[in-house]
Amino acid sequence: MASKTSSDNAKSSQPWKTTLLGAVFYQGDLPLEVINHSFSGSGSKEDPYLVGWLPEDEGNPMTFRDTRKWLLNLLGAFSAFTVALASSAYSGGLAKITRYFAISDEVALLGVSLFVIGFAVGPLLWAPLSESYGRRYVFIASGAALIATLAGTAGAHNIETLLVLRFLAGSLGSAPMAIAGGLIADLFPPASRGLALGLFVVAPFLGPALGPIIGGFMVERGGWRWVEGLLAIIACVQWLAILFFMPETYTPVLLKRRAQRLSKLTGQIYRSTMEVNHAASNMMVTLSRPWVLLFREPIVLLISIYMSIIYGTLYMFFAAYPIIFQKIRRWDEGLGGLSFLGIMVGILSSIPSMFIGHARYRKKASKGAKRLAPEIRLPDCFIASIALPIGLFWFAWTNSLSIHWIVPILAGVPFGYGCIMVFLPCLNYLVDSYTIYAASVLAANSALRSLFGAAFPLFTGKMYENLGVHWAASVPAFMALACVPIPYLFYVYGARIRKRCHYAAEADAFMNRILGLSSESAP
Repeated sequence: MASKTSSDNAKSSQPWKTTLLGAVFYQGDLPLEVINHSFSGSGSKEDPYLVGWLPEDEGNPMTFRDTRKWLLNLLGAFSAFTVALASSAYSGGLAKITRYFAISDEVALLGVSLFVIGFAVGPLLWAPLSESYGRRYVFIASGAALIATLAGTAGAHNIETLLVLRFLAGSLGSAPMAIAGGLIADLFPPASRGLALGLFVVAPFLGPALGPIIGGFMVERGGWRWVEGLLAIIACVQWLAILFFMPETYTPVLLKRRAQRLSKLTGQIYRSTMEVNHAASNMMVTLSRPWVLLFREPIVLLISIYMSIIYGTLYMFFAAYPIIFQKIRRWDEGLGGLSFLGIMVGILSSIPSMFIGHARYRKKASKGAKRLAPEIRLPDCFIASIALPIGLFWFAWTNSLSIHWIVPILAGVPFGYGCIMVFLPCLNYLVDSYTIYAASVLAANSALRSLFGAAFPLFTGKMYENLGVHWAASVPAFMALACVPIPYLFYVYGARIRKRCHYAAEADAFMNRILGLSSESAP
């Protein structure tokens, strides 16, 4: 048990700070309940006190009030939305940028592709760092970098500077794309996680869908620099919200800090239970973990390939829609941006399905099982996996000038719906399967799909020129059709595959220890 502290240490024994600002700025303070608690161990180097969460521990992010959890989830989703919006709003000014710098369409499109390549590079650094140093510091550092690079982009005087800053904005500002999912795993138990993750999934898709609409009208009224300036202002608002309202939420970091503070306060040895159960990784192991997960865990690889094709197709439309609606139909930038309304409507139409899937999962969780199998998440994407190729083939064969413009735009509805309702169950499945490695798994997933998102727009123009608008648009449709069996495969065989995957099995064992489940009763 911890020794009694002197009056000099009274500051460290303040009661819980119950306000949100208190949780942010006084999170390191030790409450009397913790100081006076009898932790197991003897306080020696060989047998340290093992620090874990107390029952109803208000320092545990899982016990935060629901209003606080949803506010933090909203902050994470808004951060991801801001970065995603910045990736696509640039495309609304492609024609003006091409004329201003006297460059080709392909070079101008590099501003989108390099930003999205940044999505592939940045999370591989940010996600492991968040698992070593915590979510809050990574959110703050990444947000500050995003503001600086977007502001610099608005003032760029040559195409080289513009493209370099776009890449840096995507890579340095991309932390929310990787760690917002980890933030949700920190805050919500599996029964509540589906709906929370739904907000995170909608935000990065709604951002790219809204980007060309906002960018198109901003360019018409103020020029392309105003687009980048507006993005910098939005990023600044997001960063200030994170700075003042986002506390640390990653349990291993919080318990490690608590153990260190108790050791300093009492002079005895305290260690986090998670430090004892998991040997510390060196930085190279930590930074390489997303790649290891991607290429050695078939669940991560196949799900990521499927999601990457969808994501790449979305960014392909940033090059394809201007061809169909601006070059062929002669629409201006503002009207051209409105062609993305079909996709946006499809994204929003997925919200009722999210609530239905969430209610179904909670009903199963209420039957008494301490933990449900991750595969329970997958049926929610069965219909959506079919809606995706339907929407893509619909667009491919109705995009000629002889067919009314509303028909190919409406094809975006099943595509937008399918994007969300495939992404959400698949992300839930990955988070549930790799709980303690959720940030690294999502970083690996983000890296691969970002590479697809960067590459697809670059060959879109030539593909449409060589194959024609119908067959070129059919290419992603055939790819989506080939991926339809993937969720069914993991729904049937996923449990057996997880047992053969090193990291999935380790995450399972960790969660079973926490919940007191035997290997026989575990899902």
